Amino acid sequence: MKKLEHIGIAVKDLDAANVLFAKLFGRPHYKIEEVEKEGVRTSFFDLGNVKIELVAATRPDSAIAKFIEKRGEGLHHLAFESEAIETEMQELKAKEFTLLSEKPFAGADNKNVAFIHPKTTNHVLVELCQERN
Repeated sequence: MKKLEHIGIAVKDLDAANVLFAKLFGRPHYKIEEVEKEGVRTSFFDLGNVKIELVAATRPDSAIAKFIEKRGEGLHHLAFESEAIETEMQELKAKEFTLLSEKPFAGADNKNVAFIHPKTTNHVLVELCQERN
């Protein structure tokens, strides 16, 4: 893992959260994107050295909807930049971390992503992300 790429925040209402965080950061979001496979809409704020991703559910069976139902809105994940995501996944498995998928998959912001199960990272969901070509 190279560096922190973004911090994911689960929100109920993406439009309202965009207004709130634009006011907080003093700048608007730069992108809204839907990841249909995951059942989410995302919005990104670029703060220079790190991005903030707001994530809202588009359907009640999505992981974000279940997260909010169980824990409420708030910090959802930390995402780290990867230069070789599949290699890193294998290295993490060898170190006895549990991954939530066998292969990386298409996520938001033109990234391939993979998640480490929070039970193996002190209850912090960790995402690996690599720019898609």
